[in-house]
Amino acid sequence: MLMIAKIFLLSLCLVQTAFAGAEIMLSVVSLDQATKQIIEQDKNKVLGAKTEVIDGKEVHVIKVLSSDGRVQYLKVDADTGKLIK
Repeated sequence: MLMIAKIFLLSLCLVQTAFAGAEIMLSVVSLDQATKQIIEQDKNKVLGAKTEVIDGKEVHVIKVLSSDGRVQYLKVDADTGKLIK
């Protein structure tokens, strides 16, 4: 009986671990892919990049130094990979 109880408790822990990250949203376009897209598109120099949730959507915010010397923040939709204006 003790062995059955141990197996039950162990399986319960494993099930909870398996579903613990179920709420995490996975983006279709990774931060790395979005950054590479920005570099290839305009030959910008990337100064930094992070992912934020804006209005309930995952957005990659990429800080770039443009060819004319301006610092810009470009936003890329993490689901579609499109630049947000």
